[in-house]
Amino acid sequence: MRSNGTMRARHRRRPIAPLTGLAVAAGLVLAGATAAPATAAARTTASAPTTASAPATTTSGTSTAADPVGPPQGNFLSAFLYSTTRPTALPTGANDWTCEPGRAHPRPVVLVHGTFENRYANWAALSPKLKDDGYCVFALNYGGTEGPALGTGDIAASARQLAAFVDRVRAATGADKVDIVGHSQGGMLPRHYIKNLGGAAKVGRLVALVPSNHGTSLLGLGLLARLIPGADVVVGAACPACEQQIVGSRFLKELNAGGETDPDVDYTVIATWYDEVVTPYTSAFLAPARNVSNQTIQSHCLLNTTAHINITYDRTATRLVQNALDPAHAQRPTC
Repeated sequence: MRSNGTMRARHRRRPIAPLTGLAVAAGLVLAGATAAPATAAARTTASAPTTASAPATTTSGTSTAADPVGPPQGNFLSAFLYSTTRPTALPTGANDWTCEPGRAHPRPVVLVHGTFENRYANWAALSPKLKDDGYCVFALNYGGTEGPALGTGDIAASARQLAAFVDRVRAATGADKVDIVGHSQGGMLPRHYIKNLGGAAKVGRLVALVPSNHGTSLLGLGLLARLIPGADVVVGAACPACEQQIVGSRFLKELNAGGETDPDVDYTVIATWYDEVVTPYTSAFLAPARNVSNQTIQSHCLLNTTAHINITYDRTATRLVQNALDPAHAQRPTC
């Protein structure tokens, strides 16, 4: 087990980081206050995987136009803006349901986006990269109704969507297990699937980028909502996943009770000193165990200032994901 990153990072933050973090955190809370709660029917629709070559199927059984495949992107903002007019877009390389895993990479990779995000916004760079590496790559949208800002629904319900998606991936590819790569909530949510929904027998590795494993205060705004009577209820009603990711939530207490990991799954956490959403950044780390690797980008590239939102587009983080998925062929990250 490797555990990197220290509390010294707090003193290395750039002066602009707290201000940027405050703006992002405020945006997330405001977005949560206006997001529509997910319905059961909407969750079912969101979990149905689609491809560019085959029509999607709605809950009523009627076919719709195939989801568009978006181009690779260089940063989260560009990808998210693209998804605002194409909210069902697939990242290049994802959801080829005819893909057959090769001997070098026998487990398909399932990509799980974060809160207020979607599969294209998160994975427009990593998905084509992993496809080029020879993986069968799959990505789902979950936890919302329509539009680009998903991942807001009840996390347990979203985990059931993930479970159904993984089962379809396994059935299509013939693989016994998948590897999961997740961002933020998408790095924490699979742990509920592994612990409570039979995922331990179906997942080989979980690679989590800045996951909310122990919650976040959203730089104090989340805890402030707890201190103001009724404020946490408003946020929770509009965005259940927001309330569930606040430090001390019932969901996180239950998730982390009795051990944070399963011995049959390998876990890699990739954090950054400059995380402005999961704060402090060390709350992303899992309890030490033989099958847990807690890392920071800065332990490999000291001057890297990548923060929470753009980490899935960072080349150092990308290499660390590749190394975690294929440790036998790990390479030194390029700074």
